[in-house]
Amino acid sequence: MKKVIFTLMWFVCLPFMNCVQAQWHSHDFNVMGTAARVELESNDPEQAKALIQAVVAEMNRIDQQMSPYKATSELSLINREAAKGPLKISNEMYQILALSNRISAMTQGSFDISYSSVGFLYDYRNNQKPSERQIEQLKDAINYKKIKLTPQDKSVEFLDKRVKIDLGGIAKGLAVDNCIKILQQAGIKNAYVNAGGDSRLIGRKNDRLWYIGIRHPRDESKLLTNLPLEDVALSTSGDYERFFEENGVRYHHIIDPQTGDSAREIRSATILANDSITADALSTSVFVMGVKDGMALINSLDGVSAIVVDKNGKLFLSTDMQAVE
Repeated sequence: MKKVIFTLMWFVCLPFMNCVQAQWHSHDFNVMGTAARVELESNDPEQAKALIQAVVAEMNRIDQQMSPYKATSELSLINREAAKGPLKISNEMYQILALSNRISAMTQGSFDISYSSVGFLYDYRNNQKPSERQIEQLKDAINYKKIKLTPQDKSVEFLDKRVKIDLGGIAKGLAVDNCIKILQQAGIKNAYVNAGGDSRLIGRKNDRLWYIGIRHPRDESKLLTNLPLEDVALSTSGDYERFFEENGVRYHHIIDPQTGDSAREIRSATILANDSITADALSTSVFVMGVKDGMALINSLDGVSAIVVDKNGKLFLSTDMQAVE
């Protein structure tokens, strides 16, 4: 994985060279409750138009399947029926649930899609949160080990009727990866796909590195850094994405599975990895784990980097990024 490269590349088009000016095509849209964007290089406008439509369609397909807010989604069906007994699910859903459980085990439960067992009671638009009594009654239902997966028939069963799941920490990463795959299969070499805090880029922009900014967690007009990148995925989890404040306390959407309350040791966690689904899940994990344990995990993984801002506004970098700082 090529991550942070501080190199300046010059390209000169000489008279004897057959130089074709790159044609870039982009589209902004909303999906999964967030802003999304696709950029790609293609000298065929019709191909570009068709691929942009394919990206939008794929993002919407994942949303229709994995949104907890759509009653017709497969995820909603699971939340309604899986506590009644084994429920056969699609192969794609089975695979993402299995991956989620593996990441839960790797992070000792810091990443846990069953956080929604309490998380569903938060309403950030209307400044609503569960009572302490509700949290106490439900927080032990947050336990990925209560999500039983059977590979033989691709079924899921909740071993506790209070369990609810939410794929908000991993589904956008899957969608971004799927969209990049669509572009690569069509022969696209240079492109960028973004959904909220999740981005993945391939190749370069106008034969130079992409520059991706990471926003300051307390000032949206400022950037923490502007990274020169190529062929990498990155995901940022921040306490500024969906939140409200009450009595000086910030309640946001990244729930600590141990407490059923918002995790508050970190303001933002950015992960760079080879694919978006990994970056997405690990940014949530590190945010919950805190700087010490989160960085220890990242430093133990090959091809993964981290930029973290703690609750006091202090910046931390993973070991590999410190080497090129």
